[in-house]
Amino acid sequence: QAAAPLHPVTVRCQEAQVVVMVHRDLFGTGRLVRAADLTLGSATCLPLAQSAAETVVTFVAGLHECGSTLQMTPDSLIYKTSLSYKPTPSGNPVIIRTNAAAVPIECHYPRKSNVSSNAIWPTWAPFRSTLSAEERLMFSVRLMNDDWSTERLSNGFQLGESLHLQADVASGDHVPLRLFVDDCVATLSPDRNSSPRYALIDLSGCLVDGRSDDTTSAFISPRPRQETLQFVVDAFKFAGDDRNLIYITCHLKVSPVDQAPNPLNKACSFNKASSLWAPVEGTGDICSCCETGNCLLYG
Repeated sequence: QAAAPLHPVTVRCQEAQVVVMVHRDLFGTGRLVRAADLTLGSATCLPLAQSAAETVVTFVAGLHECGSTLQMTPDSLIYKTSLSYKPTPSGNPVIIRTNAAAVPIECHYPRKSNVSSNAIWPTWAPFRSTLSAEERLMFSVRLMNDDWSTERLSNGFQLGESLHLQADVASGDHVPLRLFVDDCVATLSPDRNSSPRYALIDLSGCLVDGRSDDTTSAFISPRPRQETLQFVVDAFKFAGDDRNLIYITCHLKVSPVDQAPNPLNKACSFNKASSLWAPVEGTGDICSCCETGNCLLYG
């Protein structure tokens, strides 16, 4: 953030775009480079229009524009591009007085986030918690009505009814993303590690609640859109406990749409008619670890 010449290039990674500000004293010599000799990315995007008197050159580009590339790590989405300086002769066309330069630029965004419901009880407050902040993907889990058209107004349930849960991510101008629910756990306190606890979804996207003999819990297929995942869970309470209050905490994550689902990025339901696990998308073999329990071995 310091002024040139110590830090002549400043990068701001915003929710949907990157802003690159370049001090024209790029090399700290007092000799200003020409704005026309600066470009961003392999697509050689040009800076914003400016007057010749300005000493700072500004680029604004969408995260996947200007030929940027996306790298996905277990925890982050990393958008990579570079600032290029290619001097052209001025005055004497035979010589130039500065070297070319390339400055690597990266923007890192957390790929995963935890979202938790408010307390679930007969007089529930709206079942919703959204983690949102600049430079973060916005994840949410909502309780929907039975036809998925709107958020459910009443949060009271009787045993024998079903909870319609919808997970979403607002992806802005990121590359197209597909949302997955890594796990969901029910507890009697806000601490997801407290006891008793019951796993609804586990093993990187296996809806294990649907494996029980007396349930119809399942993911909804097909998805309404890639950044949304819906699933139905039969209402329940903890045995031996009279409290009508349950917390459900879900771990959500995203992958690029063009990456095929795999054992670590999947949404699998148990089909009782065929006694087989079936994915919302992808090939059936990605769900085999839902039965063996060794999904993490694929990491």
